[in-house]
Amino acid sequence: MTTQPQPKEDQNQSDEKHYWLDDKNNVRKIYWALIVVCIALVMADAFYHKHVHYSFEGIFGFFGLFGFGLSFLLVLVSRELRKILMRDEDYYDR
Repeated sequence: MTTQPQPKEDQNQSDEKHYWLDDKNNVRKIYWALIVVCIALVMADAFYHKHVHYSFEGIFGFFGLFGFGLSFLLVLVSRELRKILMRDEDYYDR
């Protein structure tokens, strides 16, 4: 006669896998690391000579602000475009 192993009482109720980014401390570390990298890249803009085609390209931090502005604009445009292109939930079931 075999006995089945009894579940441990201290075991979690759910058998869900715990991922690295489920811990808020790890998310906070990534957040601050990205901020440090962004600040370092903007500060590095002051230490090299730029070969610009237009005068506004020489502004300190221009490409960082330009990239942020366009990505923000892309999100806004995609939100509006979703209203036009969105299909019903049962679109493929018909």
